[in-house]
Amino acid sequence: MNKVVVGLSGGVDSSVAATLLHNQGYEVAGLTLWLMKGKGQCCSEGMVDAAFICEQLGIPHHIVDSREVFQAYIVDYLVTGYSDGITPLPCSQCNKAVKFGPMLQYAQEKLGINKVATGHYARITYDEKIDRYQLRRAVDLSKDQSYFLYDLPQELLAAVIFPLGDKLKTETRKIAAEYGLKTASKPESMDLCLVESNGSMRAFLDKYITPQKGEIVDESGKVLGQHDGVHHYTIGQRRGLGIAAAEPLYVIGLDAVRNRVIVGTRDSAHKTECTVQKVNWVSITEPSAPIRAEVQIRYRSSATPVTVIPLENSRVKLVFDEPQFSITPGQAAVWYDGDMVLGGGVIEKGIGD
Repeated sequence: MNKVVVGLSGGVDSSVAATLLHNQGYEVAGLTLWLMKGKGQCCSEGMVDAAFICEQLGIPHHIVDSREVFQAYIVDYLVTGYSDGITPLPCSQCNKAVKFGPMLQYAQEKLGINKVATGHYARITYDEKIDRYQLRRAVDLSKDQSYFLYDLPQELLAAVIFPLGDKLKTETRKIAAEYGLKTASKPESMDLCLVESNGSMRAFLDKYITPQKGEIVDESGKVLGQHDGVHHYTIGQRRGLGIAAAEPLYVIGLDAVRNRVIVGTRDSAHKTECTVQKVNWVSITEPSAPIRAEVQIRYRSSATPVTVIPLENSRVKLVFDEPQFSITPGQAAVWYDGDMVLGGGVIEKGIGD
């Protein structure tokens, strides 16, 4: 019998993923990572719901205390990034370093199981010609999470199952209701787990970073106002600046060294290029020459045409066909060929006007 460990957060998606595999004849074990204390999925409340789902399905439930790993790879990572004036994206980092890697390691070493599954909306295919697993968008594009999964290496893609990749979210809810799952009507998790747990990202960061007042300046260095901490701002932000100006102003730079927030017009917040570091080539091997693709520079942004130019040391330069608004250092840039993830990495900086 095929065996699989399903990561259970206590939400409807992972619950249905476990149910589908169980009904397909897999020998399923549930695994919940205890990431932090508090409300929301991945926390105490999520563990209780995950345990209930395992009881409903008649499968074993394992809990792994991952709080130290989460603190090191996510909390410290975020605090360091915001302190340095960048806006890190924790989800892709969490998927690789905190969730999928440790889940597979636990499954193999403790349970003798070589497959893991989650409730993510994405798909994995295999190309025999190039002997490579390929990550693809979900059928439900409104729920597609491939953007957050770009950093998974081949050895993890080979071991992962995404049962919801070909499902619509409405189908997932329907399946949960049909099987009477406790999580069938559980509300969607709309924010980062840290935001859910702390009330806001600002509240979370203020626990670790002491707010320090500084200057808000324009591109020429002219002082326009005061801020209450660089870590409270992000590139592209318009609201909450507290500045009266003839036209709307946006955050276009964060200078953590000089403790300055730099603002400018919307036009000045557009960039024609950006550099990307820590690149993972997912579905193809690293090309030796520039390639054409479509890139997302934020989770909810539309994919836009781009030329991807490989550089040394796991870096690329992205040259956009049209200038892009709010290129944010620390966020992920993920490039696609149709529905296939070619690669992705962490934005270093935007270039050009």
